[in-house]
Amino acid sequence: MEKRKLNLLYVMTDHQRFDSIGMRCKDVPVTPNLTALAGDSTFFLRAYNTCPLCVPARTALATGVYPTANHVVYNDWKGATATRHRTLQLLLEENGYSVGHVGVDHVRTVPGLSDCGLDFYFSQKDHAGILESRGIQSKRRVSDSVEVFELVDGVRKENRYSGTNVSVWNHPMELFKDRCFLEKSLEFLDSFAGGDRPFALFTCFWAPHPPLIVPEEYLSKFPPSCIMLPENVGVCSKGEPASFRRGVAAQLAENVSMDEWRKVWGAHLALTNMVDGYIGMLVDKLRQKGLYDDTVIVFTPDHGDNLGQHSMYQKMEMYEEDVHVPLMIRVPGTAPSRPDTVVSHLDVAPTLCEILGLDGLDPLADGKSLVPEIMSGQSRAGMAVFSAYSGNPGYGDVRRAVVTDRYKLITDGDHEVALFDLVEDPDEMDNIAADGRHDEIVKKLYARCMDYHVKRNDYFEWREYGRKMD
Repeated sequence: MEKRKLNLLYVMTDHQRFDSIGMRCKDVPVTPNLTALAGDSTFFLRAYNTCPLCVPARTALATGVYPTANHVVYNDWKGATATRHRTLQLLLEENGYSVGHVGVDHVRTVPGLSDCGLDFYFSQKDHAGILESRGIQSKRRVSDSVEVFELVDGVRKENRYSGTNVSVWNHPMELFKDRCFLEKSLEFLDSFAGGDRPFALFTCFWAPHPPLIVPEEYLSKFPPSCIMLPENVGVCSKGEPASFRRGVAAQLAENVSMDEWRKVWGAHLALTNMVDGYIGMLVDKLRQKGLYDDTVIVFTPDHGDNLGQHSMYQKMEMYEEDVHVPLMIRVPGTAPSRPDTVVSHLDVAPTLCEILGLDGLDPLADGKSLVPEIMSGQSRAGMAVFSAYSGNPGYGDVRRAVVTDRYKLITDGDHEVALFDLVEDPDEMDNIAADGRHDEIVKKLYARCMDYHVKRNDYFEWREYGRKMD
C-alpha cells in the first residue's frame, strides 16, 4: 500500500517581527504558542523575505519566484502585473490534496488563488462583506491614517497610510477579522482534515498589521507603562543614505513621541499575542483530531515592522526589523533545531515540494531546499539572500539588498549604498560604507547584488559601483 502523504498547515501573519518569538513583556509571554512550536520545529534563525511589502513578499512565497522575475514588485491590488506562475496552492490541488485558503489573499498570479479550484476559500473580502451586512465600516478610518508624499511612477504624490493611532475594537469579538479567519480555518479542519485525501490549509492572519484596532482583553495585557523601548527608537543610523528619510517609513515616524511609541508597541504586542493564541488553537485542533504527527507545519510572516526603530514606522525599508523574519518548519519525525544558515522565503516552496513529494514547481523558482538543515539540524555557511523594494502603489522608491553571514549591503534609487556589519552592529546604527575602509567588501557585495537582480529582469537601471549619476 502506498504511504499516505503528509498534511500541511501553513500559517502566516502580517507585520510580525523576528524578535517576537520568545519575547516577554514584564511577566507576560507575547508568543507562548509560537515559542512552543519553534521548540518542536526547525526554527531558522536567519530567514529573510524577498520584499518588505505584502503583495510582492506573498507572491514570491507562494511561487518561489523572486519579485523582479515574477513581475509583482509593488502592491498590485488589481493584478495588472500578474503573470502565469504556479503557486503552492495550485500544486497541492493538482497533487491530490484537499486545499483551503483562509485569510489575506495578497498573491498575484495567473491563475489567481480564487481561480485555482481550491476546496475552501475565505478571504478578507468575504470578511468585509460580513461587516458591511452588519452595518459596520470595513474600510480604514481617516483618523487611523497619516498623509505622506511618496514617489509613484516618477512623480511625488500624496498618499495615506495607517499611522500610530491606537483604538479599541468595540464590536462583537466574533466579527473581528482574525477571529473570523480562525473560525473558518477550524471549519476547514473539521470538514477536510482526516478525510480520504491529505489536506493543506493556508491560514493567513492579518494581525499585527495596522491600523492598531485592538480588542480590550488583549490591549490591557500590555500597558504602555510596562513597555521598555529599544534604544534606537527615534534614532537614525549614522551615515544613512539621504533617500531613506524621504521614504514612507521615515515620514510615518515623524513627530511621534516616546509615550506614543510605547502605546504603539503595547498595541502591536497585544495583536501579536492575540494571533499567537489563534495559532495555538489551530495546532490544538490537529492534536484533537490525531493529526499532529502527520502534518507539516510552516509559520512565517510576510515582513516585520520598524515600530519606531531607526525613526521609522511600518515596513518598506531593508533594516532587520523589516526583512529578517521568523521561519519555522515542523516535519514529523525530525528533531527540532535552530540552524543559523542565511535563508530566503524563496526556499520555502522547493522545501515543501521535496518534503511533500509535489511535482510541478514553477521553472523560474530558484530557491534552495532546506531539507538538509531540517534533517540534520546543521547550518550551511557562505550563503547569501536578496531582497527588493520597488515602491508601494506603483514603481517608486528603490531599495535592493544582499545579506550574507556577516554583512548586509543596501543600495537605493540614487545608487548610494549602506553597509552594516550584522555581527558587530546588529542594530544597524553605523553605515560603515561611509568610512572608506570597507571598499572591497562594498564592491564585492554590490556586484553580487547587481548580478543577481539583473539576471532576474530587474527594471532598475543598475550602474557599476562608484559611477556617478548622469
